[in-house]
Amino acid sequence: MTDTRSAPGAVLRSLREASARPRLLLALKTALAVGIAWFIAPHMPGVTEKYPYYAPLGALVSMSSTLMGSAKTGLQTLLGLVAGILLAALVVVTVGPTWWSIPLVVGVGVVLSGTGWFGAGSSYVSTAALFVLIIGGRNAEGYSVGYLVQMGVGVVVGLAVNFLVAPAITTLSAAARVDAFQKQLAAHLHDIGYALEETWPPQHAEWSRNAESLAETATAVRQTLAEGDESRKGNPRTLFQKHDVEKDFRRLEMLDTVVFHLRDISGGLADNIWGRPGAFTFDAALVTPLSAACHRVADVLELQDPAAAEAHRALGLAARAVRELVVVVDARTLDDGTAMGPGVLCAMHLRRILMYLQEQVGAQAERAAG
Repeated sequence: MTDTRSAPGAVLRSLREASARPRLLLALKTALAVGIAWFIAPHMPGVTEKYPYYAPLGALVSMSSTLMGSAKTGLQTLLGLVAGILLAALVVVTVGPTWWSIPLVVGVGVVLSGTGWFGAGSSYVSTAALFVLIIGGRNAEGYSVGYLVQMGVGVVVGLAVNFLVAPAITTLSAAARVDAFQKQLAAHLHDIGYALEETWPPQHAEWSRNAESLAETATAVRQTLAEGDESRKGNPRTLFQKHDVEKDFRRLEMLDTVVFHLRDISGGLADNIWGRPGAFTFDAALVTPLSAACHRVADVLELQDPAAAEAHRALGLAARAVRELVVVVDARTLDDGTAMGPGVLCAMHLRRILMYLQEQVGAQAERAAG
């Protein structure tokens, strides 16, 4: 059953996103580009002046939140137009526009748009062909030239406006999302440690539910990083804002691996704590060392500067806590006569997480020394 109380919150979030500064800047630039294109269009030479309304359309479709996105969209739109005009020209010089040739060429255009060759301009293949045959009619040649040239004028205006009023570079905000995600993973591991310390079985189950959303969060952060990297391409603001985007991608790649281990730890412990199918008996002797290991590894994850002296101290404490957990797991394995159980699973995953964090600290130290 859908919770209707969440609807107002979703509407408010949508309104905040729509009125955010980058979106408002894009709206202003789009309006400016459309206005300039509309002013220029009637002054174009020859037959093109008869079709001024396509220039604002070209400016509109070429505007994007990034310079590279604008250039790519504008070029793909023009390529789609050229393909559609060529299809229409083929009909004009052969059978001519008829009740069956127009639907046929539109169908061919739709097929061509499905190839992926034209990207954002895919819809313009069939649209251009249809417009040339129906609106252009007997003046198909003049209409085609006017349509293509005026759209090109609009695209050029859009690119010029987007370059002169360069969009903001979002790499720093994207890096901040990676920082926040890393803190979220550390908090998740701390939550596991706290849950283990509660009265058994623990009532604190939020960490188990949150584990399922970690992979989705990682995907969203990766998308944000990709958009931030795209915002730098061709942007003159990069001259004043230096940032190592590759470092953020490397860190997110490491955090992706941590997510895998955390989800496995969470799933294994949840199965045992709440007696789910496939669960093994949880040894109470593991509660204290496992909780301590979770907290110490989480302390390392919380650090935002792996090159700091504090990081080496935290790594040492985490390594000792994991070793103590392994010692207890080994001893209990010998006593119980079985290697199957959540203790072995958690110890292995925590060791792997710690290994990745140690590699990150070492790599950061080498780059700082270089």
